[in-house]
Amino acid sequence: MPRTAISVFHVVPTRLLLVLAALILGALLASQAAFAEFEGEAVYTEDGVALGGTDPVAYFTQGEPVQGSAEFNAEYMGATWHFASAEHRDLFTGNPERYAPQYGGFCAFGVAVPKYKISTVAEAWTIVDGKLYLNYSLPTQTRWEADIPGHIAAADATWPNLK
Repeated sequence: MPRTAISVFHVVPTRLLLVLAALILGALLASQAAFAEFEGEAVYTEDGVALGGTDPVAYFTQGEPVQGSAEFNAEYMGATWHFASAEHRDLFTGNPERYAPQYGGFCAFGVAVPKYKISTVAEAWTIVDGKLYLNYSLPTQTRWEADIPGHIAAADATWPNLK
């Protein structure tokens, strides 16, 4: 009798470990697929719209993210960009390198550290030396801010080689 009880306890942890290992492997494969989602893209887009429709000029002129409108749009680097006004659209088209975010709007920390193209949120942003940098989340933004010059140097070195 005690032998049966012992063998059951040995089998359950083994099965549990196998299930946990399968879950971990699945999560790792899913995360790799998420990173591959942007392979070949030069600009972070949602449904073909750069930055999910956030107006990149507003970061500079209003100091905050502002949702753009399809009414005011422009094409740049193979993506459609939305703007809050005709004035913002015209500023952008007159000098897109000035207003377009670095690394195509992908997560600056992601390009620097894990060296992947990762999506961004409009609220996680900073302007450094006149350049716009976006990040995946506010906690990621905090990590980015711990060493902005180092992360920019790492991302600048990585970005030309990301596909």
